[in-house]
Amino acid sequence: MQARCLFYRRSCPVTQTTLSTPDTPLAVEMRGIVKKFPGVLANDHVDFELKRGEIHALLGENGAGKSTLMNVLAGLYRQEAGTIRVKGSPVEFHSPRDAIKTGIGMVHQHFMLVPSQTVTENVLLGLDDPRFFMRLPQYDEKVASVGERFGLKVDPRAKIWQLSVGEQQRVELLKMLYRGADVLIMDEPTAVLAPQEIEGLFDILRSMVAQGKSVIFISHKLQEVTAIADRVSVLRRGVSTASGVPSRGVARQELARLMVGREVIFILDKKPAVPGDVVLDVGSIHADNDKGLPALRGLSLNVRSGEIVGVAGVAGNGQTELSQVITGLRRCKKGEVRLGGDLVSNRNALFGIEHGMAYVPEDRNHVGSAPNLSVTDNVIMKNYRKPPVSSRTGLLDMNAAAKIATDLKQAYDIIAPNVSTPVRLLSGGNLQKVILAREISGLPSFMVAVQPTRGLDVGAIEGVHRLLLTQREAGAAVLLISEELEELLSLSDRIYVIYEGMIMGEVRVGGGESDEALIEAIGLMMTGTPIEQIRKEGVGAHG
Repeated sequence: MQARCLFYRRSCPVTQTTLSTPDTPLAVEMRGIVKKFPGVLANDHVDFELKRGEIHALLGENGAGKSTLMNVLAGLYRQEAGTIRVKGSPVEFHSPRDAIKTGIGMVHQHFMLVPSQTVTENVLLGLDDPRFFMRLPQYDEKVASVGERFGLKVDPRAKIWQLSVGEQQRVELLKMLYRGADVLIMDEPTAVLAPQEIEGLFDILRSMVAQGKSVIFISHKLQEVTAIADRVSVLRRGVSTASGVPSRGVARQELARLMVGREVIFILDKKPAVPGDVVLDVGSIHADNDKGLPALRGLSLNVRSGEIVGVAGVAGNGQTELSQVITGLRRCKKGEVRLGGDLVSNRNALFGIEHGMAYVPEDRNHVGSAPNLSVTDNVIMKNYRKPPVSSRTGLLDMNAAAKIATDLKQAYDIIAPNVSTPVRLLSGGNLQKVILAREISGLPSFMVAVQPTRGLDVGAIEGVHRLLLTQREAGAAVLLISEELEELLSLSDRIYVIYEGMIMGEVRVGGGESDEALIEAIGLMMTGTPIEQIRKEGVGAHG
């Protein structure tokens, strides 16, 4: 199966609305930017140019230095070396307020809004008018006017907590536009959006550019870049590997090579599924989150041997709690979880392990591994009670443990100096390989993988995907919980969609529906529309 363009398809090929030409003057010019943190050179003499009236994508993997560079431009950080020019004039920023005064605003990945206040109140916070609360109706009209001009449809009188995530993002944009920003920095803006909301965001950005604004679009997703950007710059480990490359016609493989420094294969050899018996059966479970509020509300799903079942949803809709209930890390108030017919809910994690469960958690650094322990210590965590690691005397046979670790290091291509190396010194991709090696080597009948490729470069993602498909072909049941819709559609045989702790519906992948039909149905369910209503209205896939 070949990787697909997915929900960006409607934008491919790119319909560009840029006002920029080769002779267009620069809105921003950054030269030789150096930014250091203790032990880390985040930006190493980076150059970046933004033309007026363009969408310029800044591409790179997590940790490449993208956000750091833009935080310098937004006034959050001060560079150790290098210069910044805005509209041709040199500038020095000591705070975000300085940047905003020169027309530069940043919309962060994690919003900075006050939930209990209205849209207008949030837009006006921080302005030099402490008595604006006395004239809110007047300001409501001004905020609404700015929103209408740029296609940002949101009720200025609505409380933030009443808005969807996509609407809250529009409020962040309104805050910057109301302050007169001409340059908008968008930091991973699609990470929290459903497919339909992504399309809406792209339309808004194109509208802004058509009216003379300039946009810097930070992303690590190749499809987004080719769908929305006029030009692309790429960072790898703090160094610029491409600057201002026109996105029209650029190959995804070339962008991937610039990001990771080698060729990346975008082909998944996914054989037809041959599902067997039900291995995991989750029945009407209810559970609370860490705040004591309902997180799962009567959720049911099942996974059969020899298949990968995906769980799609916007972050914060109960995915974490679902994985924890299944693995014994969280109690459920009602319902039950059965693994191979045995009741495993409200038991401990060891009970699940003894019943053939493997777990690849979302947080690989603190939940999936012990950072200060060695590769050897981490790979034997689940079997140190058993021979050959456990000797007849009850002591650990560290020679046997080291041999197991060495064999796994070779089999899973874990790049580390040796098996005595603390895993905190490994890259994200190699740490994930350590976790997968530990979990898969136990020959599990069931695996739950939560965001298994988050923060990995495209090369490491390729390897993780192959390992998950290998588990499927070996007859294991795999539950894949991910916020990456492309990943789910590429790997899954079936997909459940979760919203506010409930399953909105289930769709089958490769059942004859087009990508767009599947994506439309999944996107509607991700925003709370049950599949029964989708079927009734004749929209998208029927599952």
